[in-house]
Amino acid sequence: MGEVLALVEARLRTALGEPDARAAVTFLGTDRIEVLRFMDGDLVRYATLGMSAQPMADPTAALADPVKGPRAELVLTVRAGLADTDKVLRPLAVLAATPQVEGVIVAAGASLDVGDPLWPGAAFSSVLVAESGGLVGDLELDEPMDPVRFLPLLPMTSNEAAWKRVHGAQALEERWLAQGTDLRDPLRRSVNLD
Repeated sequence: MGEVLALVEARLRTALGEPDARAAVTFLGTDRIEVLRFMDGDLVRYATLGMSAQPMADPTAALADPVKGPRAELVLTVRAGLADTDKVLRPLAVLAATPQVEGVIVAAGASLDVGDPLWPGAAFSSVLVAESGGLVGDLELDEPMDPVRFLPLLPMTSNEAAWKRVHGAQALEERWLAQGTDLRDPLRRSVNLD
């Protein structure tokens, strides 16, 4: 477990630079989850560290495989200085603990909800999980372990989350793109869904 997390942290540092802050959260019955903060000009990136320590297990499987199975970490990017986004550390740790707590597999296209605003005044309590392989490339591990995927999170308003449940993740992403939505704006409001 420790070896995997050391490799994950090294990949994050290679892709994003040195973290300027980190926080750790431990929930009862789960492994410790850390959230690292990276500054990049006018952007701030938050990355989880700890979600990939164990593979995510299929909730229908009788026994969880301790070696094989998908592994991931979460990455959130927002514009710095517009909102108190550092308060997102605990919600991100909650999202990263979801596979251990709820026995779900987090993958691209999924919606994750914390039930409260991601940070004070945020219009978002949920996120859309985007495809990996962009900002931080997948980390290959020794066989038979699956690679660690670094999944970007796109904050969604409650209206966007409801619309996504009906129309799907791709349709919502196309709507954002068509309307030139700045998904990194921590103060943005819901996209026009009419």
